[in-house]
Amino acid sequence: MPETSSAAERRRWQRLPVPVPMFIRGVDEQGKGFLEFSTAINISAGGALLVTRRYLPSASKISVEIPPPALPKQISAQTSKTRNLKARVISVTVSDRYHLCGLAFSRPLTLQ
Repeated sequence: MPETSSAAERRRWQRLPVPVPMFIRGVDEQGKGFLEFSTAINISAGGALLVTRRYLPSASKISVEIPPPALPKQISAQTSKTRNLKARVISVTVSDRYHLCGLAFSRPLTLQ
């Protein structure tokens, strides 16, 4: 029987354990749109691990907005822009108070 690789060995990009604030948008089971503030507890070019109070079913498609940091005006004009990303929920860990959602971005993050 061949050995199976661990999840870490299958990853294309290294995860960075950096908290990143995010707004998530989507449509719930009743067809109503939602907007929620959440935090990613780690992120890579290909996805993120999101902590949210809202349950997001696996395979849900959402939009993720990473707001720009509050920087002085001189720096802000050069480096700051809001990132809007499309993502799909690939895993969900349910808890009483929050949920951990593994996200896969539709396109990898780049330095553009």
